[in-house]
Amino acid sequence: MGKVKKRTFSLTEQQSDYIDSKVASGTYASGSEVMREGLRAMQARDAAIERWLVEQVVPAHVELKAHPERAMPAEQVFDELEAELLALAKAAE
Repeated sequence: MGKVKKRTFSLTEQQSDYIDSKVASGTYASGSEVMREGLRAMQARDAAIERWLVEQVVPAHVELKAHPERAMPAEQVFDELEAELLALAKAAE
């Protein structure tokens, strides 16, 4: 671990209790470890969102701008998704 900086944060009672329960269970040695793990998870989520934006959203936007005739009205998209979901639900019965 790198240089440690002390910080002070205000948490709700529920958040504080959650941290305490993680420490009490033996999963973590301290509240600081719980917080660091939470920050690592947040960093991983942010990195995943950034990758999705760069690798999928931007190329889709560029493609749509180049070929606007391929666009589909939102209502049509929702109707098609709803039909697919209903079909899946019926197949699961």
